[in-house]
Parts: sequence; structure tokens; C-alpha cells
Amino acid sequence: MTMFIPLLLLLICSFSTAQLQEEPDNEMIPHGKQTESRGGEPANASDHQPACPQDIHAVLREMSALLAEQRVEIRQLQRDNEAQMTMVVAQAAKLEGQKTVMDNLKQEMIHLQRDNEAQVNNLKQEISQLQRDNEAQTATLMTEMDNLKQQLQAKQVAFSASLLASGGGHVGPFNTHTPLVFRHVVTNIGNAYNPNTGFFIAPVRGAYHFEFYIGAQGHNSHPSAAWLVKNGEHIFIAYEHQSNLHGSSANGATLLLEVGDVVFLRLRQNSRIYDSENHYSTFSGHLLFTM
Repeated sequence: MTMFIPLLLLLICSFSTAQLQEEPDNEMIPHGKQTESRGGEPANASDHQPACPQDIHAVLREMSALLAEQRVEIRQLQRDNEAQMTMVVAQAAKLEGQKTVMDNLKQEMIHLQRDNEAQVNNLKQEISQLQRDNEAQTATLMTEMDNLKQQLQAKQVAFSASLLASGGGHVGPFNTHTPLVFRHVVTNIGNAYNPNTGFFIAPVRGAYHFEFYIGAQGHNSHPSAAWLVKNGEHIFIAYEHQSNLHGSSANGATLLLEVGDVVFLRLRQNSRIYDSENHYSTFSGHLLFTM
């Protein structure tokens, strides 16, 4: 603002000087009036001139100095403005970089969250699979334990029985070969022998030993004879025939049996067997060892 005050004064001074120079040419002042002036004193031309700077060059020099200062200030302001703009641009770039970093971190957090959810789901599936596998293994172990228990029980096989459940008398003779049923059971460990059918059914594969004894009373026409039979095949026979008095015969065998093989005694056609409370006729067997 100080730069324009000297300029304004210069303009006013120039205008006033030009006006004074024009007045003598335009107006003729009467003589009487020239003498009339403040209290009758003659008017002085210097009284009508405004207070203006006498040295135009000094004013111009002052204005040039002010302009130079203003230029310096303007340059300084421009430099400050450029520095501020540089700082603003740097701050904006820094903020943009921070925004990029934040966006990257956000994306990483999203990916980590997704990965975490996927890992949790995988762990849940693995746990479920492990539970199912554990249940299956438990069921398998229980089945194996039951099988082992059955096998252990199957390894404990032994039986012994006599022919008649009570009293005394003969069985036979018959016109055909007839299975013998030993009804008086003394021992039946493992329940492999059936006293209703007379059949022994092998529970496990192994070696079994069997013995049988046949009681006989003499008769001219009817001997006492019975076969040890495996799956319908005659193995060994016990035979006794005399016309009078009491007699007996016996036999035995060790057989390799598969699971489900059937062993029993078969009365020979036209033969008879005697038994009483003394148990003359017996059938026995037991497992020697598994195979």
C-alpha cells in the first residue's frame, strides 16, 4: 500500500501544476480584484500551489526502490509458495503411499481372514474325519475283540456224553445205518456238541481227538458196531459180536477239522448197543490245538 501513496501524490501534484498553468490563459483577473485578497493584501501565487514533492526523480527513485522491494517480497512469496506446494505434494504423495499401504494391509487382512476360515474349516473336516476314523477303528477293534473272545472260547472245546439219558437197555437193531444220539452229557465246554442231534460241529480249524466206547450183550444175530463219521465219511469202527455174556469195544481218532465240519457216531445196520446207569457206551472229544 505504501508503494501507491507517493504515486498518488505525484499524480495530484502534476494535475495541480497543469491547472495553474492553464488559468492565466483562460481568465483575466480584474485589477481591483488582484489587490483583494485576505484582508486586503495582494494575492501570492505561491499561496495557491499545493504541497507537492519538489524532486520528481527522488519520488521515482523511491518508487523504484519500493518496487524492487516488492519484487523481492513477491519472489520470496513465490519461493515460499513453491516450497509449500512441494511440501503439500510430498505430504499428498506420503498420504497416498500410506493409503496404498493401508489398502495392502486391508487386503492382506482379508486374505488372512479367508485363509484362517479355510484352515478352520479344514481343521473341522479333519477332526470330523478323525472322529469317523476313530469310531470306525473302535468298531473294528470291538469286532476284533469279539472275534478274539470267540476264538478264545472256541479254543476251549471238550465234551463227553453217554448214550442213554437214564435207565438201561438197547438202542437198535435198525434196518439202516442210524445216527446215535448220546443224551447224557457230562461235559460240553464250548457247546460244540448237540445232545439233540448227536452231532459235534467244529467251531475252529484245528486238530481234534475223539474216543468212543460201545457196550454189548451177547446175541447170536445182532452184533454191537458203530462208526466214527466225519461229514458222512466213515472213519473208524468199534465192533463186538458174541453169543452171550457182556462185552465192549472201543476206538478213537485224531482228526483235522475245518470250521463247520460234523463228527458223530453211526450205528451199523442190524446192530444194537447197550447202555445203563453204569454208562458203558460213551462218546468224547476235545480240541488239541488250532491250526
